[in-house]
Amino acid sequence: MSEAPRILLAHHLKKLKLLTFLREHEKLARQCAAENMDHTRFLLRLAELELIERERRMVERRIKAARFPTVKSLDSFDFKAIPSLNKALVLELARCEYIERRENIIALGNSGTGKTHGALGLGLAACQKGLSVGFTTAAALVHELMEARDDKQLLRFQKRLAGYKLLIIDELGFVPLSKTGAELLFEVFSQRYERASTLVTSNLPFDEWTEVFGSERLTGALLDRLTHHVHILEMNGESFRLKQSKSKR
Repeated sequence: MSEAPRILLAHHLKKLKLLTFLREHEKLARQCAAENMDHTRFLLRLAELELIERERRMVERRIKAARFPTVKSLDSFDFKAIPSLNKALVLELARCEYIERRENIIALGNSGTGKTHGALGLGLAACQKGLSVGFTTAAALVHELMEARDDKQLLRFQKRLAGYKLLIIDELGFVPLSKTGAELLFEVFSQRYERASTLVTSNLPFDEWTEVFGSERLTGALLDRLTHHVHILEMNGESFRLKQSKSKR
């Protein structure tokens, strides 16, 4: 290809945002010529490369938007260490069909048994499926809700939370909530009820959630909504962190 058409083609591909086309077309053209491949197959290969790269970038953007504290997949989860956990159910949930059905997940177990890792793995799977995900801890979410209320931005923040196909609320039960904080958090669950999926991790069994929310009435109403369409992951066992500490000693 002479210089002028090459420069013009590069300009057009940049304007069309076909960056993989721009990067790969010359190398792929040589390969296709060596294989006596026609123009249709050449364009098909280029289009496939462009789609793969765009999907990769979209997944990266969804992961960044989710605000995961770290990126972990279920591939690195040690299922053998938590015999109480239903591995088949977790792998089924990783297909993300429960999100399309607007069902919830609650992971219950003592500290250090991989609840956060499991939640991150399911969140990553949802991102890879093209679904919007948000990750936060219960304490951080309540803090943000109260700040938004004080700044008269609560409706906007609630709308953003409601927009996630999957909202992950980690560590519910680690910190007792104020009356206002409990009511604001209840409103988040209420707004998502049968509209989108919520994944909650907690170190407390259900009968102790009243200690967090401070009201039997509020706790009962919350559990009624949260457990209507739910998958329970029982994750009791020895703490991974304690086990690692013992092994080092």
